Amino acid sequence: MTDNIQSPSFEISRSDRSAHKKHNSFVLWSTGLSGSCKSTLADLVEKHLMNLGVHTYILDGDNIRKGLNKDLGFSNEDRTENIRRIGEVSSLFVDAGIVVISSFISPFQKDRAIAAEAVGEDRFIEVYINAPLEVCEKRDPKGLYKKARDGVITEFTGISSPYEAPVSPDVEVRTDELSKIEAAASIIEAIKSKLNV
Repeated sequence: MTDNIQSPSFEISRSDRSAHKKHNSFVLWSTGLSGSCKSTLADLVEKHLMNLGVHTYILDGDNIRKGLNKDLGFSNEDRTENIRRIGEVSSLFVDAGIVVISSFISPFQKDRAIAAEAVGEDRFIEVYINAPLEVCEKRDPKGLYKKARDGVITEFTGISSPYEAPVSPDVEVRTDELSKIEAAASIIEAIKSKLNV
């Protein structure tokens, strides 16, 4: 870290951008096992928010690991760096007045805390997309659990690498008990007051 980097002082602030967009900006940080329906719910929530006129963007493994984080693997150290970078990018989006819908396994509590610190605790909403391992494994939309069980994929969360569930998430949805529409609706209901639309 160099000493000659200073925080910029621009005339237009985050609050100015939020006022211009007519809604608050924050990160909706979805965490859960692979197959818990994080991406599906992110898509449903984004569609609803766009219908309300909210400016949104989804960050997930597919659009982050193809570019910004393509140099990272899946070791614990690389997972930590992956989430750290996502937290920093999320902070920039929030500063731009965007509601960020983040959809990552993000298995470690300390890493989610670092992301929350980067964004700002008051602008970070932790959403636990909760589904038991056996349910996620039955869904297995990408065939990853089978590969992990067969030893083709190592360090796979829930099988050979731990998942630390949130202790007190801001929102929790059980996708083994709710339909996708019901789960998305419960997330939207929980964040309505935060949006201020």
